[in-house]
Amino acid sequence: MQTLSKKILLASTSMYRKALLAKTGLVFSCASPNIDETPVAGEKPDELVKRLAQSKASVLGDEYPEHLIIGSDQVCVIEGHITGKPHTFENAFRQLRAASGRTVTFYTGLSLYDSHKRQAQTLCETFDVVFRELSDAEISGYLHREQPYDCAGSFKSEGLGITLFNSLSGRDPNTLIGLPLIALLDLLRAHGVNPLL
Repeated sequence: MQTLSKKILLASTSMYRKALLAKTGLVFSCASPNIDETPVAGEKPDELVKRLAQSKASVLGDEYPEHLIIGSDQVCVIEGHITGKPHTFENAFRQLRAASGRTVTFYTGLSLYDSHKRQAQTLCETFDVVFRELSDAEISGYLHREQPYDCAGSFKSEGLGITLFNSLSGRDPNTLIGLPLIALLDLLRAHGVNPLL
């Protein structure tokens, strides 16, 4: 049972992140952080997602002054190139064509911001996806069926996206969907929040 006086806020309106956090049984609310997500020139993937995750969490601090605020951001890196959400069929097709037969690394930034103390703990978790050699017909068929245009990497690993892979490697499969729950629960326990107690 959640016994902390501080409330938990997820700085996201992503249905995927909401569903992941709901698995913990913790009571939380959601708010959109509305920040500029433009990368800084020369910014490395881990630096980018940590900066954006912390910005998403801390920007809501004044509006939610007694909360533990969770921010998260994700990019995927294909052949050294940072990619985000495709938004269109054409962009998604290009992303999956580029990923075919390659190992793609996902970088997920996580930040837990204590709005009362104005302190953040921020980290980055990585997860590797090894793609099969995909035909254009397979890519097109997948995209028409699942339409993953709001997902970094252009797939949903929790859905039909699993058919695109040879293997997955990482500490926490939730990281791939957008919220590293193992790391988040470590941070929350340090603040006295334990879903098991």
